[in-house]
Formats: sequence, C-alpha cells, structure tokens
Amino acid sequence: MQGTINNFRRSRKRTYKNHMVIIVEGVNKKEDAQKLVGKKVMYNTGKKDITGKISSAHGNKGAVRAIFETGMPGQALGQKVKIE
Repeated sequence: MQGTINNFRRSRKRTYKNHMVIIVEGVNKKEDAQKLVGKKVMYNTGKKDITGKISSAHGNKGAVRAIFETGMPGQALGQKVKIE
C-alpha cells in the first residue's frame, strides 16, 4: 500500500518535525483510516529508510498521522511512502 506525505503535523506556533500527515491511496473515510493504526511506514531517502508507525486518523477524509523515528527532511513533502 502506498501513501503520499502531505505535510508536517503542526499547530499555530509549533511544527512537529517527526510527525507527518499522510494521504493513503484508496482510503476516503475516517473509519477506513482507523484500520491502518499501528502499521509500519517506510520512507526511502536514497541512502537509508526512515521508519515510522501510524498513530491515528487525521480529519474526516481518510488521512493518517504517522510518527517517524527521526525528524523528516523538508524534501519529503509530496513524496511516496510505503505502508506495510
């Protein structure tokens, strides 16, 4: 299963560098996004893989929130991730 990194998780004054909002292909409802909680997420930087875990649904349109082990680079926005 694949997804696209949409943005960092953020608030008005703070950006969480290792939390990302991911849009998953084929998931359009919050109920379907809830089923993905706990799955692994992998982003390939070219040199190594940065792994993370889906923590919760984000919004009502099927996006999920993932927490990665390290901070993500800004170049990751709009890139594909693999969900297992």
